[in-house]
Amino acid sequence: MSANPPSPYVFDATEANFQGEVIDASFEQPILVDLWATWCGPCKTLGPILEKVVDAFNGAVRLAKIDVDKEQALAAAFGVRSIPTVVLIRDGQAVDGFNGALPEGGVREFLQRHVQPAPAPAEASEPPVREETPAQAIARIEQEIAAEPDKAELRLDLAVAQMQAGNAAAAEAELDALPANLASDDRARRLRGRLDFAHSLKDAPAIGELRARIERNGADYEAHDLLGVRLLVDGQVAAGLEQFLGVLKADRNWNEGQARKRLVAAFSVVDDEELVGSYRRKMSSLLF
Repeated sequence: MSANPPSPYVFDATEANFQGEVIDASFEQPILVDLWATWCGPCKTLGPILEKVVDAFNGAVRLAKIDVDKEQALAAAFGVRSIPTVVLIRDGQAVDGFNGALPEGGVREFLQRHVQPAPAPAEASEPPVREETPAQAIARIEQEIAAEPDKAELRLDLAVAQMQAGNAAAAEAELDALPANLASDDRARRLRGRLDFAHSLKDAPAIGELRARIERNGADYEAHDLLGVRLLVDGQVAAGLEQFLGVLKADRNWNEGQARKRLVAAFSVVDDEELVGSYRRKMSSLLF
């Protein structure tokens, strides 16, 4: 027998804690009392079974283990004549019990006459990982650059982070300063395309105003076009593509086919192959 409880539902009962941990506690949940001794062979068989079954009840019942050699006064109070002796205490009173070792099924059946297992506790979930904001990314990358100023790839990381933060001028400055081998990198190419979109927004109305224009006149294709660009630059890629697609569907020839040109340009800067493939197919279905 181990002196240490194998689970939070199993504990050693002594004369000192019996009133609080067994009698008083039994008004909240049943307490199964196992009276045993180290020299008792059947106790060594039954003890682990009791612990296993009680543990499977997930806190609906607790097991108090009493070593009769150490706690003779408690053994006398229970009138123990042989061991193992098992007694179920509820509301301060002994309500049932048995003597001798039972198999696991017998112990489970005995307990189920008085109490049902509680649902298994939900596994603790991993705490949600907070996404790094663009501002936090910029601060982190700048620290990394300070530590490794010769690592040119960090400059591209910073350019991307600046663009995500809406700092197009800062992103372009970092992009222009990249060495030739990184200037042709896929990320740099996509970023350059996003900057082209951002440049097309010079003097363009804010999103709210563009939406208001569309609400007043659904055929205001310029508003749809600029809203699509704003959404794309802000990272709302699918919503932006929907604006271009809507113009293409309504008037494929508007402004010399600008909606198609916007879509094609957007496909080259969006880093989501599945999304791009989906909108390519939608565009093709409207053109052919």
